[in-house]
Amino acid sequence: MTSEHIEITQKSKTNFLYSFSLLPREKYEAINTVYAFCRHTDDIVDNELESSEVKFKKIREWRDEFQKALNGDSSYSILNQVNKIIKKFNIPAEPFFELIKGMEADLQTSRYNDFESLYQYCFRAAATVGLMCIEIFGYKTENARQYAVNLGIAMQLTNILRDIKYDALNGRIYIPEEDLKHFGYSESDLFSFRYNDSFIELMKFECGRAREYFEKANNAFHKDDRKLLFPARIMQKIYFNILRKIEKMNYNVFHKKAKISKVKKLYYTFGVFVKYKLAY
Repeated sequence: MTSEHIEITQKSKTNFLYSFSLLPREKYEAINTVYAFCRHTDDIVDNELESSEVKFKKIREWRDEFQKALNGDSSYSILNQVNKIIKKFNIPAEPFFELIKGMEADLQTSRYNDFESLYQYCFRAAATVGLMCIEIFGYKTENARQYAVNLGIAMQLTNILRDIKYDALNGRIYIPEEDLKHFGYSESDLFSFRYNDSFIELMKFECGRAREYFEKANNAFHKDDRKLLFPARIMQKIYFNILRKIEKMNYNVFHKKAKISKVKKLYYTFGVFVKYKLAY
């Protein structure tokens, strides 16, 4: 079953694969199991062939089965495996339930009035994953939790900015309505993929906010955690450079998707590994 979870990670072509690859085998397998849980939760919501009603039913069943796994046994083998990982690494169950709530929100909400409401979504969709992962990576200071939260927010904001066009095609706008109004850029502009000065100024502001959370993550990172949290630093390096790519494209995410090449991802991965794991 573990090899199946590893295969899920590899098939998804996720940026996380690079940060996981240098972990000791026990942690590598545990992280892949947790990632498989996150991927399955997300896939329930993203299935374009099913109605919202069916998705709601499935996500609630998934939540109930996860609770059954925590209580002893679920009909889903992956959830029973996740429960073993939770016990082995002493991971709180709350982030798993919060992630499910975040995916439920994607079925209920396609607009966000302000950053406060978007922050809650980002916390549930991404910061929760960080809080799961750090328990497997290990850490020495309590700073690690705040680091994981801020990094999760930064990465999710970067995802949102990178995927504006894709989300619009699916009827979703994650940019807060108050920001759209402030910069004079309408929903119809966004759905028309209108690239103009208003959009550029809006994106400068949103990228600046994402940068702030990367900086908050840096400020929360403690040097005593560097050897254990190097996988998180690899993810941070990759996602920060996706953000920089958006900026270098002059924010025209309608024209093409901001991506980092495999070669550069490998370069970042080994660079961070040497700096944080081997250099001290």
